[in-house]
Amino acid sequence: MNAVLAESATTSATAPSGCALDVALDACGAAVIPALLNDAQCAQLIDCYASADAFRSRVIMQRHGFGRGEYQYFRYPLPAPVQALRTRLYESLAPIANRWNSLLKRPALYPPTLAEYLEECHAAGQTRPTPLLLRYEAGDYNCLHQDLYGEHVFPLQATVLLSAPGADFEGGEFVLTEQRPRAQSRAEVIPLRRGDAVIFAVHHRPAQGTRGIHRVTMRHGVSRLRQGMRYTLGVIFHDAT
Repeated sequence: MNAVLAESATTSATAPSGCALDVALDACGAAVIPALLNDAQCAQLIDCYASADAFRSRVIMQRHGFGRGEYQYFRYPLPAPVQALRTRLYESLAPIANRWNSLLKRPALYPPTLAEYLEECHAAGQTRPTPLLLRYEAGDYNCLHQDLYGEHVFPLQATVLLSAPGADFEGGEFVLTEQRPRAQSRAEVIPLRRGDAVIFAVHHRPAQGTRGIHRVTMRHGVSRLRQGMRYTLGVIFHDAT
């Protein structure tokens, strides 16, 4: 991983506004952070995909019924820019995650720092890093799913689009669905530009109903890529068993 990228990501990936995230996440379970990474940072992360030493495993999605395409999980220690993003985003999202757990009457409380949270994950046997790079070519897609890797699940995660829509690829929209009690599923397409991040619910989120707060089940995926190549960075905060 390029040292320039490590320095620039550490200094420019600022924490998002908690208030703005609260409003968007409460409304639909997703919030966009524009231009979290610049073009140079996106390009360097894409280049990293070819570095086998940076990753612990590679998954061919069609072999497992996940869709079409492939992704690779980073190994520890994470590249500096990925570690910086994961740390700063976690610190901004932990208060929201705790508020959601309170609304859903869940006892779990998330500590203020990522290091403390990962200590809890590792003590429970979840020791494998989960940040990943994903690559899609024409015809590829990602089925609706939830990124659950063990007992400990942080309720929010992030995806950063590293390729430019309209220039590098066509199609391949980020799709989020929600299933409310006694209602049909609702799908929403989240438009992203290169360098934008979307923060979204991993599994469940609280929603206000006529009888108070209820739990909404969330899933996410990527629609079929019509042409080109699409890279994304996935930032998941809980580690895997």
